[in-house]
Amino acid sequence: MSKAAFVQPDPQSWLEKFHFSIPIKIRYCETDMLGHVNNVSYFMYFEQGRIEYFENLRLSQELFGEDRVSVVADLECQYLAQLYLRDPLQLHVRVAKIGRSSLDIEYAVVVNGGVKAAGRGAIVLIDTKTGKSTPIPDEIKAVIAEYEGLPQA
Repeated sequence: MSKAAFVQPDPQSWLEKFHFSIPIKIRYCETDMLGHVNNVSYFMYFEQGRIEYFENLRLSQELFGEDRVSVVADLECQYLAQLYLRDPLQLHVRVAKIGRSSLDIEYAVVVNGGVKAAGRGAIVLIDTKTGKSTPIPDEIKAVIAEYEGLPQA
């Protein structure tokens, strides 16, 4: 299976860039008859990890409030190795890039230290009144940049 282009310079070095992870318990309903995790389940794991990442940074209210929400603009998964029902899955999440109104997020699906899948996507902050993208407040950018060790945008 090929390596995702954003997993650079190699899976282990890429994994070291992550500061946040959560355990995921694979449920029976997320597998097929052979015990493999269904490809759709990875996207549910990404969503769970993304929500918990922002809760960990105490940014949920700022990103999911009355006047603005964050929406997924794109999302992809590169399947590098199979996952099984009883695998001790650890999901790593990080913001790789901060834009004007968007955040590029990366995901690493890891079992026993090995990267089994790699994901990436973007979320965009939307003004609920206009339905259009709105700038991410500087204070939110600052919290994420400090946590991730990114330059201030």
